[in-house]
Amino acid sequence: MMKITTMTTMVTKTMMIAMMMMMMLMMMMMTMMMMVIMMVMMIIMMMMMRMMMMMMKTMMMMVVVVMMMMMLMVVVGVMMMMLMVVVVLVVVVLMMMMMMMIMMMMMMIMMMTMMTTMMMMVV
Repeated sequence: MMKITTMTTMVTKTMMIAMMMMMMLMMMMMTMMMMVIMMVMMIIMMMMMRMMMMMMKTMMMMVVVVMMMMMLMVVVGVMMMMLMVVVVLVVVVLMMMMMMMIMMMMMMIMMMTMMTTMMMMVV
């Protein structure tokens, strides 16, 4: 009995550690993606500035401004998407944890019932 319980605890511990590692990795990946996006945005902005400096015509200025607005909108959308993905991942992980806990509880209850039945038999 003891052996089984210890094994289950070990498995749960390892699972927890694995989950933590996965979370860390996900966070790292997200941060990296954000950094890359930011870098790209900076470069694009620089290009836009250059364009503006090059052509100081009102029409061109308008076009550049519109482009900038579009880029900003796209970035906001991407950020929202990222946030949504992160939230979904967190929820899934939490659900997994809950499932594990429930499984453990079930196992414990089963063990208890087994023990009680054994005792009854002995008595």
